[in-house]
Amino acid sequence: MIRQKIKEVIEKAVESTFGKINLPNFEIETPKKDSFGDYATNIAFVLKNTVGLSPIEIAERLTTELLKEKDLFEKVEFVKPGFINFWVSPRYYFENLLKAIEEKDDYGRVDIGKGKRVLVEFVSANPTGPLHIGHGRGAAYGDSLARVLAFTGYSVTKEYYINDKGTQMDILGESVYLRAKELKGEKIDFPEDFYKGAYIYDIAKKVLTEHPNLLELEKDKAIVICREIAIKTILEDIRSDLERFRVVYDNWYSEKSLYERAKVDELINLLQQRGLIYEKEGALWFKSSAFGDEKDRVLIRSNGEYTYFAGDIAYHYEKFVDRGFELAINLWGADHHGYVKRLKGALKALGLNPEALEVILIQMVNLIEGGELKSMSTRQGEFVELKELLDKVGVDATRYIFLSRSSDSPLDFDIDLAQKQSQENPVYYVQYAHARICSIFEKAKEQGLEKIDWEMVDFSVLSSEEEIALAKKIEEFKEVVVSASRFFAPYKLTYYLLDLAKQFHEFYTKHRVLSEDKELSLARLGLCLGCKVVLKNGLNLLGVNAPERM
Repeated sequence: MIRQKIKEVIEKAVESTFGKINLPNFEIETPKKDSFGDYATNIAFVLKNTVGLSPIEIAERLTTELLKEKDLFEKVEFVKPGFINFWVSPRYYFENLLKAIEEKDDYGRVDIGKGKRVLVEFVSANPTGPLHIGHGRGAAYGDSLARVLAFTGYSVTKEYYINDKGTQMDILGESVYLRAKELKGEKIDFPEDFYKGAYIYDIAKKVLTEHPNLLELEKDKAIVICREIAIKTILEDIRSDLERFRVVYDNWYSEKSLYERAKVDELINLLQQRGLIYEKEGALWFKSSAFGDEKDRVLIRSNGEYTYFAGDIAYHYEKFVDRGFELAINLWGADHHGYVKRLKGALKALGLNPEALEVILIQMVNLIEGGELKSMSTRQGEFVELKELLDKVGVDATRYIFLSRSSDSPLDFDIDLAQKQSQENPVYYVQYAHARICSIFEKAKEQGLEKIDWEMVDFSVLSSEEEIALAKKIEEFKEVVVSASRFFAPYKLTYYLLDLAKQFHEFYTKHRVLSEDKELSLARLGLCLGCKVVLKNGLNLLGVNAPERM
């Protein structure tokens, strides 16, 4: 990574010029104007108190030393009041280009995780209905983040937490039961807060097929049957949609299993032993206000029901203590923002590090088609299903667009744009760059240019502005991957790939890759191949295909 390389060279220059000193943190920045070089540093300002010289004097002396790095820098200048500007030698970018060609699928891989065990829990939608597009955004983000973390040296486990216990499951069972009665010709009074989607009728038909005598059974028993079949059917549908969306989990973790294994009772006993539970009005309360929450929270209601919070604390305690994860990343809907503080407080109360839990909030998706904004409501059955969107625009476009914004920004998904086969559509534009490069290599093969020894290619013949810019952009890939990993921000890759594709298309428009000049043709083929490697690796981290033909 060029920034890291420049930092190391500066540290070496400081030691050569001023001896071994305790070096403060300093910045390597990209100047706003090209006239100030490729990179700049403020090292002279942070050193002024340490070495007792003015920033401009420090900058001048360091520049003299840095100019010796001829393989790295084409030019180094200091400017008032003390900044040092660097122009990186194209030679450095060409050496990196060769690395990209040789490392292929591993180019960009870096071990910053050192095998740290990470659990990424995402989607975890209640099994009360099909996945909608909001779940889809969380699915794309969580899966891509897991790919990025694994690519950067973390040991990653992907998990779906099944909320298969509680009031919502009871309402689901009753919703199906009432629709079954309706299908048998009975008049029903359907409550406003029950689930109304067409899928409830489909499940009711399935229940009646499997249990023709359902309505002859005792009501409570019939509702249990409806509930269990509904949960199973909806989970199968969810799993199918996610697999189609290229999201495959390592674990499907049942909330109900926590209760069956008495994990929630164990958790409450542990809190009681710590003096953090008290009884009031027949309910058991957790002293969460002592750990940053705005008020204390009920864990067991006066009627004996456990709250969702009780199960959630037990689930997260098990993540860290029983299963040994060092970092737990949860992707939740933005409407859960108030829940973060209380859960972190519970971890603190249990003697765990609350910073080991990272919660990423996913903002809503606004679906636009023909200029019309579509609304969503699971209970009213007005949601737009993920599978419906995939049918219209495909997996690649859906994933890429879902990942094109930071998770904390609402996303407008324009279906008409996603269906376009033009440079206006970002995923088409990026994929077309990859396909175009594949086409170039097919033509090269026809001309006898294959089985090339890339180490023997002279890349120094690449001298145009577009060629140097493309080689530089290819070198930036590893830095973008590291940033996406450190900040849990896979969307950074979508911006980068769009820029890379733009620079490739500009290069391709202005320069003929295959020409009479064999030496230049080979160098340009190498540049194209390096670009192809990065496009493929970057798209793979997003879970998007890199087609060879379009």
